[in-house]
Amino acid sequence: MERDWLTTARTLSEALPYMQRYSGAIIVVKFGGNAMGDVQDMAEFARDIVLMRQVGMNPVVVHGGGPMINQMLGTLGIESRFVRGKRVTDKATVEVVEMVLTGLVNKRIVQAIMDEGGRAVGLSGKDDDLMVAEADDPELGFVGRPIEMNVQVLRDLFSAGIIPVIAPVATGMDPNETFNVNGDTAAGAIAAALQADRLLLLTDVSGVKNADGEVVTQMTPEQVRAMIDDGTISGGMIPKVETALQAVEKGVRAAVILDGRLPSATLLELFTEHGAGSIIRATEPRVKPRED
Repeated sequence: MERDWLTTARTLSEALPYMQRYSGAIIVVKFGGNAMGDVQDMAEFARDIVLMRQVGMNPVVVHGGGPMINQMLGTLGIESRFVRGKRVTDKATVEVVEMVLTGLVNKRIVQAIMDEGGRAVGLSGKDDDLMVAEADDPELGFVGRPIEMNVQVLRDLFSAGIIPVIAPVATGMDPNETFNVNGDTAAGAIAAALQADRLLLLTDVSGVKNADGEVVTQMTPEQVRAMIDDGTISGGMIPKVETALQAVEKGVRAAVILDGRLPSATLLELFTEHGAGSIIRATEPRVKPRED
């Protein structure tokens, strides 16, 4: 037991330089996947977010909710239509999306953070015109692409010590128009608008892998594009790395694709030298790995 205490004390001591480095930093975290439906996983994630705020960071949580949306559509008997493998979001579907994301999912995360001793407020992209979108593809209906971001409300919440929890539902340019925005895309747009220090994209894989199946811990945009061109990065990983690239190109200091299944993955990434995934930044680090 004494060794466990010593290990805990040593871990905290080793984390000090990282806590100092990230004091005041804006960290945008995209949360989703199976962890959202598990009470214990949700509590652990919330505890990590509260700890980040406690040590002086400004975390922002952006969430998805695909499984919950699918479940509700089935319950309501709303059939989905697909074009090129992508769901068409018609008027009835986008109303369900807004109901599930801004109501059920968003408030569960807010409550989990509050239960762990933090302060949180749930928002959607509609609040204070945080995220204004247009149709990404007319054939897909109300699937949006952010075109205007108004993040002052988030800065106001930071000043009050409150953690924003954001559902990726956006307003449109026309009256009473609502768009469903991909969670990763929304997180990237919010991170860019805030000029965040880090964008953390939690996934259900260990990171970006090379041709040998090994996780690449540090990457430049040029390396990422080369891996897309030669087919090393493929499938569902492509939109995630493209979101990361766009965020970095628009001023986010670094974006990380990491395994959200790992306990305390965000803390491992931020507070340890090893990190917990694949970090993408504009230039090679000038000092030891995982620092810039």
